[in-house]
Amino acid sequence: MPPRPNANSIFIFEVEGLCIGHLGHIHQEPSPEQYALIGRLDVVMAPVDGGTTLPVDAMVKVLKTFKSRVVILIHWFAPFSLQRFLDDMEAEFDILRPGGSEYTTSLFDLPSKPTVVVLQPQFLRDNIYDY
Repeated sequence: MPPRPNANSIFIFEVEGLCIGHLGHIHQEPSPEQYALIGRLDVVMAPVDGGTTLPVDAMVKVLKTFKSRVVILIHWFAPFSLQRFLDDMEAEFDILRPGGSEYTTSLFDLPSKPTVVVLQPQFLRDNIYDY
């Protein structure tokens, strides 16, 4: 069956008691029934590019609805769109910039206030054009 245009693919994992959601292919806001089926997400990886997936304002609404304790940003490509997203989130979420490309948490050390984690992208190779 061919993929449906603008359909959602939300991947949910349970690891060591944490419920982790990956929203990498979300193109429309979930319905109330879908939110109920998904349930609690302790950690959510959310794209904030504002173009390929949901617009920034719609992603903000989705993340505020999930109320996850940790939101790890993915698919952010430009500082301007990233800052626009953070400006919309900072009233209800702490903003954490650990300064690297890794973040570690567990069920027992989740932040008490919902937190957006901004990781710095890192290329897998020193020079992506050297083969």
